[in-house]
Amino acid sequence: MKAPAVSIGLSAAIVSVAERQPSVLVVTQGRNDDALPFGPFEPASDRTLEQGLRKWVGEQTHFDIGYAEQLYTFGDKGRHLSSASASGQRVVSVGYLALTRPGEPKARDTLWRGWYDYFPWEDWREVKPALIDSAILPALRKFVKAAPDAPTAELRQDRLRLAFGEGGMPWDEEKVLERYELLYEAGLVQEFSRDMGKPAGAGLGTAMMFDHRRILATAIARLRGKMKYRPVVFELMAPSFTLLELQRTVEAISGIRLHKQNFRRLVADQGLVEGTGKFSAAARGRPAELFRFRRGVLRERPAPGVRLSARR
Repeated sequence: MKAPAVSIGLSAAIVSVAERQPSVLVVTQGRNDDALPFGPFEPASDRTLEQGLRKWVGEQTHFDIGYAEQLYTFGDKGRHLSSASASGQRVVSVGYLALTRPGEPKARDTLWRGWYDYFPWEDWREVKPALIDSAILPALRKFVKAAPDAPTAELRQDRLRLAFGEGGMPWDEEKVLERYELLYEAGLVQEFSRDMGKPAGAGLGTAMMFDHRRILATAIARLRGKMKYRPVVFELMAPSFTLLELQRTVEAISGIRLHKQNFRRLVADQGLVEGTGKFSAAARGRPAELFRFRRGVLRERPAPGVRLSARR
């Protein structure tokens, strides 16, 4: 038997935060849907997967990414609608999360897009998104009732409770992927219609090419979880910053508003920052002290991070 052909693709969710807006770098190039920077792994020339990723990101975006980590390998059949998959080739994609500080896009056909454009139900910083009660929960309740049997209905109901806090369950900001996959299976996002070969109607959030929104959901969930036990948030900060700027960045990523005094107490207790002896040039009010990341904390404890205490 002839072995099936497999192609390995590399995709990067490059994240930045500016003006309290978490954004991802997307490539348009005249496509109908936004895409993450992506390209094939070339084993003859790429020594490692990450080396191949950095090469593709550099060519497509002119960005030299700093921090990057591998997320997950995505290989579901039919996930990559292209000439390769149409010819019977299986496309497996290795997703990466990369963090960078704010900067203007350096290449044509690239732009920063707020990640809440793709996941509008994830931003709880001001209030619970109205979309959840008005559209998402009613549609998902119908999805539960439409289950073919009782065990499937029970499983769907459990997923609804855990993902969206149905029935009094607390909101878990890390369950980004679980929420997106539930919405996908219920046919509430455009990618479902596209993958099923159906006419694309209105869907929740902005659609992305292939399964790139699933990859982005994985990246957001990873970042929201990891910043609680590793100081990765400082990869997104300027060399010096105020404590309010740090808090607003953490809030932007997590999608929840934090208690100001508890946050400052946490940062102080964890020893994450140190004063620079300088102050910001405030437009009004008292100038705020500028801080920087204290790298010595990496040697002092195994899991220094920003554990969240939401303001309720």
